[in-house]
Amino acid sequence: MRSGFFFKATFFYILHRQLKKMDTALINILCLILLIIGILGTFLPVLPGLLLSICGLLIYKFGTDSDLPMIYIWAFGILTAISVVLSYVIPAKTTKKYGGTRWGSIGSVIGTIVGMFLPIPLGFLIGMFAGVFIGELLHDSKDMNKALKSTKGAFVGFIYGTGFSFVVGVAMFLVVVLDMLNII
Repeated sequence: MRSGFFFKATFFYILHRQLKKMDTALINILCLILLIIGILGTFLPVLPGLLLSICGLLIYKFGTDSDLPMIYIWAFGILTAISVVLSYVIPAKTTKKYGGTRWGSIGSVIGTIVGMFLPIPLGFLIGMFAGVFIGELLHDSKDMNKALKSTKGAFVGFIYGTGFSFVVGVAMFLVVVLDMLNII
């Protein structure tokens, strides 16, 4: 009778361990999918970008038996917050660097926000460029060349901000993969 109990207990213990491994594997797959979609979202405006990546990182850290140090969570959380702020600030600053005025910088921020609510693909990007262009034309309606240069500055700023977000997203992905492989 005791050997039957031992068999059942061992069977359920092994089953529990296998299910836990399967759960961990599914969580790891979910995390990797979120991280990859987050990386894609850094340059595809339809996706939330780094917010998905940070969700993947947090699910990995707290949903598995990961030994990933908390410093990574804090560092990537701060870098994600910086990236969100820079997405608005960098295009406005580079607009000024390319000869734009305050009108173009304000137009950049307003256009980006308005563009996010437009039901068109790349609405926030089109809104940002249109905002810079319109803002510069409102400031000086006779100088279309200056408005175009300011719009070019907004584009360069968008590339810088996107590049920063992309690097942060790839770094999150690499940290999780390296931790999964027990390298870090």
